Amino acid sequence: MKQKIEQIATEDLSFDYQNPRIAEFGISNRTTEQEIIQILWNVMGVEEIVLSIRASGFFEHEPLLAVEEDGRLIVIEGNRRLAAVKCILNREIADYIGINKNQLSVSPEIKDSLKSLPVILVEERRDAWKFIGFKHINGPAKWGSYAKAQYISQIKNEYDIPLEEIASQIGDTHKTVQKLYQGLQVIEQAEQLGKFSRTDISANRLYFSHLYTGLTYEGFKDYLGIKDISEDTKNPVPEEKWDHLEELLTWLFGSRKKEVDAVILSQNPDLRRLDAVIRNKEAIYALRDGVSLIQAYELSQPKNETFEQSMLEAKRALQKAQSFQTEGFDGKDVAMLKLAATVAQMADELYDTMEKKWKSLQDNGSAKKRLFSEE
Repeated sequence: MKQKIEQIATEDLSFDYQNPRIAEFGISNRTTEQEIIQILWNVMGVEEIVLSIRASGFFEHEPLLAVEEDGRLIVIEGNRRLAAVKCILNREIADYIGINKNQLSVSPEIKDSLKSLPVILVEERRDAWKFIGFKHINGPAKWGSYAKAQYISQIKNEYDIPLEEIASQIGDTHKTVQKLYQGLQVIEQAEQLGKFSRTDISANRLYFSHLYTGLTYEGFKDYLGIKDISEDTKNPVPEEKWDHLEELLTWLFGSRKKEVDAVILSQNPDLRRLDAVIRNKEAIYALRDGVSLIQAYELSQPKNETFEQSMLEAKRALQKAQSFQTEGFDGKDVAMLKLAATVAQMADELYDTMEKKWKSLQDNGSAKKRLFSEE
């Protein structure tokens, strides 16, 4: 990679449509520069960079990286900084992205200095992958998991570099590179099969970490039939598991077309719960029938553990109610008093049933002891 830093006119620098961080939002070479700036501003903290430039100017020791493609200079590293500068130089963009123009005000001296920017030109993209990979996959300025996976896929498939070498070059010692790549292969296979679409998910963005983290669990691997399949395999899910693939991605991400919400609300503990569910046939059928994830999870657990957990939760709830009864119950609300009576009755009935079962076991134990003593 060339290390010579050149000053290049800002107006001659273009955004990178292949940048994984931007590509996550479905842009193409038909997306306008204004649309890209709007995405970067709204989602990726360009305002912070504007504030930094306003205070200190553009840091010359952090040049952009660019490559010439199709007669244009494409910035392959530094798109957020480029967006900040283009906003400052053209304050009319404020109307498009919906902000106050005063947010883009800088001193005349700083504005004049931004008309050209320090840039390192590389001959081709692959010359910069080690630096960009370290910085954004395992380094100080990490991308989101989906952007990471896309970039890893680009390095492997376009530059023909093995996953192990990518991991080694960027200092990854936890097989994160392999996990991210496998997750992306699963998504892309599902899309090719028509089993999934990133535009159909119920949320406004793809929480890709749910999938690639889930694929580290044994239940997920078994459900998709990829337990013994190498992480760098394209189209890893076997044909007999394609229906499971569609089903699992719907549970993870939801589907607007099917009017189904994702069952994963937070990665912890919902991923662990889903992993337990897809190991248990009864729980799977329940989830398919529309019960909640927590209810399906309870079905997947040993009944004695579910019973004990329910008892402990009931105890905690009663302790909480008791702590608030002084101020929470004024003695006038008859409905509340009846509710307490119902709770007390249920508790009495539960205790009576448990006590009878306990005494029955004690009696049986005594009878067995007498029988053995007679022998």
